[in-house]
Amino acid sequence: MKNFTMRDEEFVCESCGKKVSPLGYTARDHCPYCLYSKHVDIMPGDRKNTCLGLLKPVGIEKFKDTYKILYRCEKCGELHKNIMAKDDNMDLIIELSRQ
Repeated sequence: MKNFTMRDEEFVCESCGKKVSPLGYTARDHCPYCLYSKHVDIMPGDRKNTCLGLLKPVGIEKFKDTYKILYRCEKCGELHKNIMAKDDNMDLIIELSRQ
């Protein structure tokens, strides 16, 4: 992606409160435990979005040889997509695929 800023940082999830480690192979953009994300970017990694709402996982879509998690911001309602990570909670991924 042309405007991608690599940010693979540790954080504490604002939804479930768990400490999340860096992913190691690409940018960590959501919690692997509850799958929530935070509406912090305009372009991936730029941290320029002032919304700062929680991005609730609402669905899954097939993407190449993996899946994307579909999100809706609980604050502004915007829709987003993030590629699933290798360590994501597969029980939640399966649950989302049924919605």
